[in-house]
Amino acid sequence: MAFKEIQSSVGEQIFATTNENTREKFIVRTYNHLFGSILAFTGLEILFFKTGLAQYIASALLSVNWFIVLGGFVVTSWIASRAAHTSKKLSSQYLALGFYVLVESIIFVPLLYIANHYAPGIISSAALVTLLGFGGLTFIALWTRKDFSFLGGLLKWGGIVALLFIGGSLLFGFNLGTYFSVGMVGLAGAAILYDTSKILHHFPEDRYVAAALELFASVALMFWYVLRLFLGSRR
Repeated sequence: MAFKEIQSSVGEQIFATTNENTREKFIVRTYNHLFGSILAFTGLEILFFKTGLAQYIASALLSVNWFIVLGGFVVTSWIASRAAHTSKKLSSQYLALGFYVLVESIIFVPLLYIANHYAPGIISSAALVTLLGFGGLTFIALWTRKDFSFLGGLLKWGGIVALLFIGGSLLFGFNLGTYFSVGMVGLAGAAILYDTSKILHHFPEDRYVAAALELFASVALMFWYVLRLFLGSRR
């Protein structure tokens, strides 16, 4: 009887260790793909600006009704996220992530073009603040190991309210202002905590590409509104 108990205890320890190692590999892969996505996004923006494509992209997007741009972005984001989460083929997951990074890089061009024109140097400052914010929030989630799943409902309704405000501003022409940008930075921070918590506790271990996509989307959202805040302070 004692021997069986020892066998059972050793088996449980080996199983727990194996699970822990698998989870660690998943986390490392997720963050490697996240940083790869950030590098790809940065490389695309450099390419757009170095080749002069940024001016044409900015002019094209700024001349189109922003409802169409926003609607197209929401749809493509949903498609990419859905594909990364449901596709069993790793190649399809990578395609979804690459497509999402490409769309994000195009959407960002007008804001980056305006920032670069009116306040040179502001982009690197906003990027640094975003990375520091991301690093701090990631440290909190990793250090506390807290499950932030409860933020899911807040993010859902916060996102709906934000879209309503953005839609109203486009429809009626009012300025969202500094407080809205601050609120969106806070919402992005909550999304980073939520995503990191899911990566630690809930994400299937074969979906590191999908996890990286979600986390990249949250970091991009924070960068967008930090840059808007910096740009607003310079005007």
